[in-house]
Amino acid sequence: MENHPTLFAQQSRNLLIFLVVAGYIVTFINAAQGIGQYSALQVVIGVLFGVVYLILGMFDTELLGRFPENTQHAIYFPTQCLLTLGIGWMLGPGGNWLIGLPLASIAVERLTPRLRWAVYIGILAAIILPILRYSTRETAFMNALFISPAIFFVAMVTQVRINEQHAREKAENLSKQLETANRQLAEYASQAEQLAATQERNRLAREIHDNLGHYLTIVNVQLEAARLTLDSEPVRTLDALSKAQELTRKALTSVRESVVALRVSPVENRPLEDAIAELVDESQLSGIPIHFMVIGESRSVEAKFGLVLYRAAQEGLTNASKHSRASCVDVELDFSQPDKTRLVVRDDGVGAVDTSGGFGLIGIRERVHLLGGEFKMETQPNRGFCIEVIIPVDGGEDP
Repeated sequence: MENHPTLFAQQSRNLLIFLVVAGYIVTFINAAQGIGQYSALQVVIGVLFGVVYLILGMFDTELLGRFPENTQHAIYFPTQCLLTLGIGWMLGPGGNWLIGLPLASIAVERLTPRLRWAVYIGILAAIILPILRYSTRETAFMNALFISPAIFFVAMVTQVRINEQHAREKAENLSKQLETANRQLAEYASQAEQLAATQERNRLAREIHDNLGHYLTIVNVQLEAARLTLDSEPVRTLDALSKAQELTRKALTSVRESVVALRVSPVENRPLEDAIAELVDESQLSGIPIHFMVIGESRSVEAKFGLVLYRAAQEGLTNASKHSRASCVDVELDFSQPDKTRLVVRDDGVGAVDTSGGFGLIGIRERVHLLGGEFKMETQPNRGFCIEVIIPVDGGEDP
């Protein structure tokens, strides 16, 4: 049978004991008043029936636990109804109705609504048949009219109690689930915060590397030119130093913007081709001719897409100035395809054997992939270096 909570089962057992005792008291009071007459043997048998009724009611799980649930019900309820009938048959109908009423409550707890009706009819029969033995049909009929509502009242009260218990259990389960969900949300929020902090640190590292590396590379070229012309061409030396100083000032400004604003973008509030054109002009100070070409009709580019393309151009130009020893660099910004924007930076320098790329190229590749784009890099020794970035118009995550 079903295993009910300990408190619930204990209350049912206490009620069962109380009603059985009360039923016997009423029965013996009626006998003392001469309402019923029975022998000593009937008393013994009647009391024995009550003892068996109590034992089965209190220890049904232990006694019938070996049987399947349906079999348990098929043994328990008919047996208890017969014992109720036997008590009334032996001792008279005085109080056996009190003894039978708990079966209505137990039926509600354990049986389906359809099977409960069989138990209700069994209880009513167990109470009415002894009345027919000791009294008239009219008396039995009148008692049936009074006892039937009592049976249904007990069933109704039990159902209300069970519904309340289920509602309370459901509320407790929901409360536990809510606590678990809140705890998980707190954990997820903490993880998201840590992830956001990590992403922001990586983004800031890329920003500083891209900006500062670009400027310092060109400054280094200017300082090298100044050192070489210091004695022979003082005017050229001063010009190189002036350019280096200007670039240093821009580098400091860029670093401050990266650290303080964290979101300052060189492509905000202006066309992408203008931002890259300015970048090309700055890079030409290193002495390498750079050809910039816009293919297709220019269009507005969302800031997060434009920033990645700008950083890719910046990284390509920085590498060309720093490593390639190139005589020419070509930059192409291609708007010819309506669903994507393409950038190519190609030089004719010494190329490279290792194509894994440094920190800057790794950062560009990460940014491009976050936007659902393509990053290609081609190089061979003495055959130049080329990077190509293709960004779809509808990109992915914010890099």
